[in-house]
Amino acid sequence: MDDRPASLRRTILVWLVLATAAIGALALIDTRIEAQRTARDVSDRVLVGSAMAIAEGVSVDASGRLSVTIPFSALDMLSSTAQDQVFYRVDGPQGFLTGYQDLAPVSVSADQGTALTDAIYKSVSIRTATLRRDLTTGEGTLPFTVTVSETTRAREALASSILTRSALRIAGLIAGAAAVAWTVATYALRPLDRLSRTIADREPHDLTPIETDAPAELRPVVDALNGFLVRLSHAMAALQNFASNANHQIRTPLTVARTQIAVSGKSNASNALEKADSALVRIERVLAQLLLLARVEASGTRPVLAEVDVAALARGVTADFLPQAVRLGQDLGYDGPQCAKALTEDVLLGELLRNLIGNALTHCPKDTMVTLHVADHGPDGLELLVTDTGPALSDSAFADLRARLQPGREMRSGTRGLGLHIVAEIAQALGARIGLERGPLGKGLAVRITLAGEREMVGWGARIRSPR
Repeated sequence: MDDRPASLRRTILVWLVLATAAIGALALIDTRIEAQRTARDVSDRVLVGSAMAIAEGVSVDASGRLSVTIPFSALDMLSSTAQDQVFYRVDGPQGFLTGYQDLAPVSVSADQGTALTDAIYKSVSIRTATLRRDLTTGEGTLPFTVTVSETTRAREALASSILTRSALRIAGLIAGAAAVAWTVATYALRPLDRLSRTIADREPHDLTPIETDAPAELRPVVDALNGFLVRLSHAMAALQNFASNANHQIRTPLTVARTQIAVSGKSNASNALEKADSALVRIERVLAQLLLLARVEASGTRPVLAEVDVAALARGVTADFLPQAVRLGQDLGYDGPQCAKALTEDVLLGELLRNLIGNALTHCPKDTMVTLHVADHGPDGLELLVTDTGPALSDSAFADLRARLQPGREMRSGTRGLGLHIVAEIAQALGARIGLERGPLGKGLAVRITLAGEREMVGWGARIRSPR
């Protein structure tokens, strides 16, 4: 089996030659029919002319009978290089006068004048013409017929000659079309060759769009390739971002853990090991967040959206964090309807809410109130709002947090970790809008997530709050 890829140039050539050959075969069939008709018409005119020449040699003698003188030119005009045989017969009112008596004349009526037909004579194919004439005498008219036949070699040779010349012309046309097709295909494929060389000469790290003066038929291929390069560039950026995040987020907890384990051998082992354990817990949480971030950033496509009860999901996430809120001395609560449905993806939306609530509980002091709100804003979508009453932030710190909500931005350091960056990536994947605001009187923060799509709200007034 030949595993070599098909050549576009060869494919064009083969199909063009086959198509031209098919058209040429049809043309040859039509030419053969036309050649036979032409040869027959030409030979018939000569055959009738020979009969008319013989008829001119028929006269009435002194006794009132028909006499026949066969002119030499009458039979000479039928001579040909094909060496055809010629037969003739003249019949008067009383019957056969001269010629080949066994040659059958063609039936012809008085008003018709001439009749032609094909026949077999002495086992040879012949063409016969019969001419009817009348001679006028003093006593009336004497009708007579002249029949002339010849074999068909000459007309067949003429038809074959016409057909052969036509076949040669068609063969030349096919050869010329093949040469033109090969030349045109070579010229037309030059942009593809240039594009191949452009891609082959590129550096491995060069993912910029390809600029080439490709023809209109090749433009969709170039556009699709440029689109792929853009997606690949984004994927590489996401991979680099992930590696950078992993490097900066894991290095510090590991350093703390190693330091505390080293200190445990020289001082209060219990306190040092507790700090080391906290650092390892931090590493575990960071690794889980990094894996989630990698899954969201590397997917490259939006997840499949389905109808989700966002209110039930929000209450469940809030309930999961209640033990942590009680341990930290903070007030965590849910404010929203019993049921609020929207088109989203429950796993990613749950991780988004966990990161927002976990961030608020981790970075806010004791006695802070953290609330997850669910609200309907009609055509503007279903809104999720996570607020806290923590201390006011400086303008630079607030600007840094806002920057972390930009998808694709590289996060290198900072006390806030990956939470907000993961929230931004998930929101982009879900097609949601995200915003960061200051809380009332400039204290605390409010992160607003707006989900677009169809919604269904019932049972307003549900509340969940951690015990105080």
